[in-house]
Amino acid sequence: MSESDTCELLCLDLPRAEALRRSRPDPAALVIAAERAKALGDPTRLSVALALRDGGELCVCDLAWVCERSDKLISHHVRQLRSAGLVRSRRDGKMVMYSLTEAGTTLLAAVHEPLTELSA
Repeated sequence: MSESDTCELLCLDLPRAEALRRSRPDPAALVIAAERAKALGDPTRLSVALALRDGGELCVCDLAWVCERSDKLISHHVRQLRSAGLVRSRRDGKMVMYSLTEAGTTLLAAVHEPLTELSA
């Protein structure tokens, strides 16, 4: 850490810092949030999530076609998104259909919006 990254004197605003400390999220909630963010940290998973956002409910075959990846790879990534609580699945006969959860939609909007601005 360089010298410019730290204060040169102790300037703690104790009431403010203590209020923030008391109101910080539970450590378990932070772990869940970090896992969800990490789940969208892979370009293929991000592509899958965007396809689900735009296409609604899709099966692995559709997702593989849209993302130009193998169905086995997409299946792996969808499982990770589901484990993180960003995607839900339901069986429809012999097919398994996937869609974004509310948490997935919210996090994707936060992540994708800056990407849209970068490409403009």
